[in-house]
Amino acid sequence: MDFSYGRILVAVDGSEYAEHTFRKGVELAKRNKAELFIIHVFDVRYYPSDYSALKKKAEEEGIKLLNRYKVEAEKNEEIPKVGTILKKGSPKVLVSKTADEIDADLILAGASGLYAVEQILLGSVTESIIRSAKCDVLVVRKPKNLK
Repeated sequence: MDFSYGRILVAVDGSEYAEHTFRKGVELAKRNKAELFIIHVFDVRYYPSDYSALKKKAEEEGIKLLNRYKVEAEKNEEIPKVGTILKKGSPKVLVSKTADEIDADLILAGASGLYAVEQILLGSVTESIIRSAKCDVLVVRKPKNLK
């Protein structure tokens, strides 16, 4: 039985947690010689419908974030392919749905992220990913040097 991963999806949101999760994803992709996909989902529910300029800014920031991660990941010759995915909507739904679409066999998600208030009120994004994913999910904990 093969226990290696061939396609890894790393969820990022711009937080320090996501930065650590990304780095762990890169290392796993290198060790497994796996394709690496980086997803950023910006939740449009947080923007009033008449604030299209704010939504556009969030989309632009998401593109910049993904491009930065892609450039960094592509420095590793052991990773055969690096892709980025930007989606609008609920990360609770779209991360695991995207994992299915790209046939990922591992999702990496931080134990916490930017939306701490949502975690308290509605449950964490990562918890939802764990429940809905059809592949393995690695929950990345905060490193000791992050407060």
